[in-house]
Amino acid sequence: MNVPSWTTRLRNQSTVRMKAIGGHLHLYYFWEKRWLFIALAIGVIMLNFFKPTDLSYPGIAVLTMSVVATILFVTEPVPLPTVALMIVVAQVTLLGIDSTDVAKSLMTDSVLFIMGSLMLAVAVVKQKLDKRIAWLIVQITGTRTSSICFGIALVSGILASFVGEHTVAAMMLPVGITLISLTSDEPRSVRNLAAVVLFSISYGASIAGIGTPSGGARNAIMIGYWKEFFYNPNIPETSVYLIDYLSWMKYAYPIFLIQLPLLTLILFWTFRPEYRDLSRAVVKLRAQVESEGSMKLADWVAILIFFLVLLGWISVSGQLGMGTVAVAGAAAFLITGLVRWEDINSGVNWGVILLYAAAISLGLQMKETGAAAWVAQSFLHVLSPFGAESGVGLWAAVSLLTTGVTNTMSNGAAVAVLGPIVLKLAVFADESPIILGYITAVSSAFAYLTVVGTPACTIVYASGYLKATDFLRVGWKMVIMSSVIILLTAGIYWPFLD
Repeated sequence: MNVPSWTTRLRNQSTVRMKAIGGHLHLYYFWEKRWLFIALAIGVIMLNFFKPTDLSYPGIAVLTMSVVATILFVTEPVPLPTVALMIVVAQVTLLGIDSTDVAKSLMTDSVLFIMGSLMLAVAVVKQKLDKRIAWLIVQITGTRTSSICFGIALVSGILASFVGEHTVAAMMLPVGITLISLTSDEPRSVRNLAAVVLFSISYGASIAGIGTPSGGARNAIMIGYWKEFFYNPNIPETSVYLIDYLSWMKYAYPIFLIQLPLLTLILFWTFRPEYRDLSRAVVKLRAQVESEGSMKLADWVAILIFFLVLLGWISVSGQLGMGTVAVAGAAAFLITGLVRWEDINSGVNWGVILLYAAAISLGLQMKETGAAAWVAQSFLHVLSPFGAESGVGLWAAVSLLTTGVTNTMSNGAAVAVLGPIVLKLAVFADESPIILGYITAVSSAFAYLTVVGTPACTIVYASGYLKATDFLRVGWKMVIMSSVIILLTAGIYWPFLD
């Protein structure tokens, strides 16, 4: 009998081990991707067994795509841009839409605006003005902790209302950490101070992101939906749905300003800072700013370009489109050499642009196939027993629904998914699509409860000073405050703007 040599036995044992490891890897892969397979299984079941008599097959297919996409948005078993690619493929294969038409639906002015805004954000952060901003805040507010935190929230908010909350959070985080670290080298001894400062940045940016169309992708998405759903160039009365930059600000900016002092009160009620005065940190900050010297010409040119873009959004975006103005601003930064294309290319999350483009395209198909109308009618039937099918009850239901969704996915994706449904809901309930649209867009900023609810929260959490439970601890108070303000605004202030 032939006895295997020791090398053969060792090779056989290694093969057995590798097969075992390979089996575990396969199991690990399927477990890691389980929500992908669950979502696809739900999609197959809906396509084959979900057949309401008052909804066509294209409507069922679009509704199925939306459910599957929402599950994947929330659970993230695959990178989110992958979901965008799946939406594109599904429109061609399930709906039979020509691929060229799908491609055209991906690049709207809203998407161009989002792309241009992200490019501008990279250019602004590249200028590294964080310490100067911190010093400017302190010079205005003084050294009291409460005043500084209010100033941080105010500056974060004003910036975020024009360039996007994730950009401001990234730019202001060094400002906050500078003040915290200059106060104490031991993080545990300034935990409450850190919470107040960092939440002033993230929540200040979040509540202000609603203020202007450039404050967040959700705003541009809703503006695009209004135009797509209701505007007809042959009917002059429908021009009310062409919302420009200043019109949006009239509706939304006061909400930010009202919430701002209440934000500081809630933060100091929830977290009691260890230091009531930050004089020691301010002295160190002043020394660092003075060591960097005065502002250079490039800094002033960057500020000038930014304000010219802002002026363009306000004055000519109605004729040129907000996306064209944003891209022109990004081009100006590149032409002047204030930012390199390599910086833009590496700093812009191109996958986010693709994601919003696909989500908006899917939303338009929700309208075209009747799926949005069907969901809206079903939602009204659910609300009817509670007397919430119209008026304040409906407003509150839409706000609550949006708040729940936006705490599980990005606010832009939340508006992209809910927008078509809410606008159809307004038609069937004989409510103003403008009012319900604003309620949806504004409520998508109430992502206070989770770390992943908004990029601003994720960014400040990454500093290491906060715990996930801190967001729940203060977030529920913020949700109640913001919800009450949006309902009061819709009932008292907005009717005067019609």
